[in-house]
Amino acid sequence: MNSFRLQARKKPIQLKIILLIVFTLQSTSIFAQNDSLKNLTFNAYAELYYSYDFAKPANHEKPDFIYNHKRHNEVNANLILLKTNYSATNLRANLGLMAGNYSRYNLSAEPKWARHLYEANIGIKLSKEQNIWLDAGVMPSHIGFESAISADCWTLTRSILAENSPYYETGIKLGYSTKKGNLNLAFLVLNGWQRIKKLNLIQKPSFGIQVNYKPSEKLLLNYSNFTGTDIQSNFNALRTFHNLYAQFEPGEKLGIIAGFDLGSDKYNSTDYGIWYSPVVILRYLMTEQVKLAVRGEYYNDKNRIIVATNNLNGLRVSGISGNFDYQLSKKLQFRIEGKLYQAGDREFSNNSGKNYSITSNITIRL
Repeated sequence: MNSFRLQARKKPIQLKIILLIVFTLQSTSIFAQNDSLKNLTFNAYAELYYSYDFAKPANHEKPDFIYNHKRHNEVNANLILLKTNYSATNLRANLGLMAGNYSRYNLSAEPKWARHLYEANIGIKLSKEQNIWLDAGVMPSHIGFESAISADCWTLTRSILAENSPYYETGIKLGYSTKKGNLNLAFLVLNGWQRIKKLNLIQKPSFGIQVNYKPSEKLLLNYSNFTGTDIQSNFNALRTFHNLYAQFEPGEKLGIIAGFDLGSDKYNSTDYGIWYSPVVILRYLMTEQVKLAVRGEYYNDKNRIIVATNNLNGLRVSGISGNFDYQLSKKLQFRIEGKLYQAGDREFSNNSGKNYSITSNITIRL
């Protein structure tokens, strides 16, 4: 299993937490009608899913390199998110509370108080003339084109590339955007590789850079990186990571995303190794309501740096998936996806090198 995502104990969400969240949102929404709070917005998102893994894992959990839509043969919630946002001329803030598979499996190594925290950050604008912001707190990751919110992604499930790189981060971000919004730059000082609480023994900060450039309405180019230490047993190791992707939409119906990850870190006390992953996604809009998508991907971590598989040859997995999306209404969407993984070794719970699964979900925004 991934060293920074330990399996969480199976605990039901406390009713008190849910009631507290609902009460807080209800109370705040009443006060938000006041003109003094007109810069506040509130929204909610929920994703319910059912997934069937033909390997039929006895513990109902999908492979160790998967952290979303994790449960087999049961109806479950991948993400339930309640969020509030404050936005003014020189000040902004975000607070999001969550539950579901995403928080359970991605934040299981965090302190209990942090496991339902989707984001909590505040930002100050540093210049009247230029769009320069300083943000601090728990934020969505600056790495990659996929997020925890399935409805914002071209495919129902996440790629292996996304599942094994940060979804969130904690630290300070200095960001700059041009007035046209076609160039965005960011420099970050972070607590670590997908960390809210910094690991014990590690004293040095981690760093990140993002360059996001849109030369035209049809093309988006992005480069992001991470440099830091995230191995508690070997805090002299240096992790370096690079993420590149391009998104090209030549017309109103067709789109393509091509991405590539490359990382390096120590896999023992002295030796460095690499892991890498390419991914390509094609999406086609048949109508305003119907979308189709196909994804091809490959992930290679032969030194077991990120995914601590039991196979001595490490993780080597290729995958292909197909998506059908139907927009039931402006706020409601149905999706279904079929996926095949093929591993270099007998990676899956049925002692096979192949894994088939079908996943469907319903997403709603409020």
